[in-house]
Amino acid sequence: MRKQIAAANWKMNLSVSEAETLLDQILATEHHLAANQEAIFAVPSIYISLAIQKLAGKNNVYVAAQNCYSKSNGAFTGEISAPMYASVGVKHIVLGHSERREYFGESDAFLAEKTDAVLAIGSTPIFCCGEPLSIREAGSQNSFVETQLKNSLFHLSEEQITKVVIAYEPIWAIGTGKTATSEQAQEIHAYIRSVMASKYGQSIADQISILYGGSVKAANAKEIFSQPDVDGGLVGGASLIATEFAAIINALK
Repeated sequence: MRKQIAAANWKMNLSVSEAETLLDQILATEHHLAANQEAIFAVPSIYISLAIQKLAGKNNVYVAAQNCYSKSNGAFTGEISAPMYASVGVKHIVLGHSERREYFGESDAFLAEKTDAVLAIGSTPIFCCGEPLSIREAGSQNSFVETQLKNSLFHLSEEQITKVVIAYEPIWAIGTGKTATSEQAQEIHAYIRSVMASKYGQSIADQISILYGGSVKAANAKEIFSQPDVDGGLVGGASLIATEFAAIINALK
């Protein structure tokens, strides 16, 4: 059975007191995780220790980094490596978020290196892919996303690829209030799984969790997550509201 995941991406938000309050509020809400379900909190790196402390002892709850550098150490001022994150207890790292690609020029080749770095220390990459509005309007989203996956992930072995979580982001739906319909989400998630099957076989593809990331909120999470190839969500704005994110966790199938 594939893992079902509700992943919170706080992005660059909240003061330390606000972060502590939000974690306390989420812990106080009524939410339930089955054996095959996980809640992951991708918090700003400066709050990782706080989040790990707050969430310690909670079953199937993890703290993630929002990014890492491709090298393990060296003269790279301001960067944080995967081994550094692992040393403080981080087991998941988000890679290739559309904002990293757009604002910081991260290429498919660079993300392949980052993926290798995360896997090398035994952590889980949450690998983001997805198309902008112009590509969606042109009807080229499948080939666009396929290229991203092939360029960054197809060098991995069968054993390695099963340790990767894929997060599909329709960039046109991030922070815009627009959301892909559940049918649109299922269509491209199924296509992503078929792309992985073409390289690694159906049995391997069926083990890979694929998350939807585009304006997921409590009101639409259950419908989106009910689709057979949607295994949860990478949640932005709604993850900053305790009751919203708790409802999203409870929407996992």
